[in-house]
Amino acid sequence: MSTSHSRPAFVAGLRALADLLEARPEIPTPWGTTVHHFVPDAQDAEMRAELDRLAALLGSHIDGADGHYTTTLFFGPIEYRAVAILAESRARYAAHDSYRGCVMPDSPHEDR
Repeated sequence: MSTSHSRPAFVAGLRALADLLEARPEIPTPWGTTVHHFVPDAQDAEMRAELDRLAALLGSHIDGADGHYTTTLFFGPIEYRAVAILAESRARYAAHDSYRGCVMPDSPHEDR
C-alpha cells in the first residue's frame, strides 16, 4: 500500500476529518495532534537552510536541541512541526540500531 499522496489530497483529508468530528460529537478526539514534515536527508547546511526557509514562511522559531533542527507552529491543540534530523543524530541512531536483534533480554518468567 502506497503512503504517498498529493498536497490537495492531504488537505482534503484534513478537512474531511474536521467535518466528521464536527458532525459527530460522540466520536472522541485526541488531546492534540502533531503533523510532521521531515526534511529529506542532505548535508546539514542544506537541511538547516530548508528549515530556516520554512520557519520564515511560518513565522516560527528554530529549535536545535538533541541533533534535531525543528520549527513548530500551533493551531490550538494541533501542532505543525518541521524536522531536520542532522548527520550526527542520524549516525548515532544508525550505531544504536546496528545492535538490533543481537542482544535479547532475559524472559521475566525464566527461573534463575
